[in-house]
Amino acid sequence: MTFLALAVALTAAGCSSSADEGSSGRPTAGKQAVTFSACMRDHGVKDFPDPDASGELTIDGVLNGSSLDPEAPAWKQAIAACKDLQPAGFTGRKRTAEEQKPALAFAQCIRDHGVKDFPDPTEDSPLVDTNRIPSTNSEGGMAALNAAMDECGELARKAIEGR
Repeated sequence: MTFLALAVALTAAGCSSSADEGSSGRPTAGKQAVTFSACMRDHGVKDFPDPDASGELTIDGVLNGSSLDPEAPAWKQAIAACKDLQPAGFTGRKRTAEEQKPALAFAQCIRDHGVKDFPDPTEDSPLVDTNRIPSTNSEGGMAALNAAMDECGELARKAIEGR
C-alpha cells in the first residue's frame, strides 16, 4: 500500500465510528484531530480545517496561507474551550511517552530506508515535517521519502494512532 493510500485510509479510519479508539481505549490521533477541528468550528472558528491527508493537524498547517487569526477573540475562546482535544503537534499538546515510542520507531524506519536526515519527531511536532528534512529539497529527495514512507506504512499507522 502506498503511503498516500495509507494516509487516506488512516484519515478515513479516523473519521469512522468503528475506529474511534485505539487499543488503549483512547481516541486515535486521527479521530482526536477531527474532533478538535469540529470543536473549534463549533466554538466560533467557522473556517477551521480538518486534518491533512496524513491525519495530522498543526498550528502552522492551519494558519499558513489562511485567513484565520490566532489573536481574534473567537480563536482564543475556541482554543480555550477545545484545549483538552488538541492533538500532538498543535499548540501546547505533546505526545505522551507511550505515544512517542511508535513515532520514534517510524522515524528510525525512515532513516533505515534511505532518508538519513529524517529527524526524530519531538513530543510536540508533527510526525513528518519536510521543513526539517533537508534532503527533500534535493533532486529525488521527495521520491526517496515517499518510498521510505511506503516501506514504513505500518509504523506510520501505529504512530498516528499513538500505539
